[in-house]
Amino acid sequence: MIRIACADDAAAVHDIYVPSVLEGVATFETELPGVDAMRERIVTRLRQYPWLVWEEDGRVLAYAYASRFRERAAYDWIAETSIYVHADARRRGIARRLYAVLLDAMRLQGLNQAVGVITLPGEVSVAMHESMGFTPAGVWRSSGYKLGQWWDVGVWQKQLQAPETPPRPVMAFPALAHTDAFRALLAA
Repeated sequence: MIRIACADDAAAVHDIYVPSVLEGVATFETELPGVDAMRERIVTRLRQYPWLVWEEDGRVLAYAYASRFRERAAYDWIAETSIYVHADARRRGIARRLYAVLLDAMRLQGLNQAVGVITLPGEVSVAMHESMGFTPAGVWRSSGYKLGQWWDVGVWQKQLQAPETPPRPVMAFPALAHTDAFRALLAA
């Protein structure tokens, strides 16, 4: 089941995130944030953007969220996306289904573009993003140093809807979360 994350999910989310911090390059974070920091991240992001989890039998197996792309007001209609899946739950289509609901929620909020930032080569992440309609937008060469080497980072973007001129304000996620349109996304 897909549902909105809550503060009580922080420990499960942190557990999913640990391997990416300590052993991988899906994130350039190099020190574990801790459960309290993860709880704060969830609560803070949910004030404006969706943070969703995939739960089975009471266990959170994946999470996906959107976050602010850049601080300037002109960027209000674009958001960066992230997704992490527990090692036990990979290769089951969970990432695509969870990401699809995240992107649809962002569209309903009034966001026009989603941006995925991928440490290269990142074949699995690149394939997933491209299968969902993301297109390459550029590469930042040798932009992150982790695990004893420099890594390139690719940027992929997806237009969620055509931008309006002038644009309407983006709906904060808490307002969207109570709509029938969003509930229908979760029920699908």
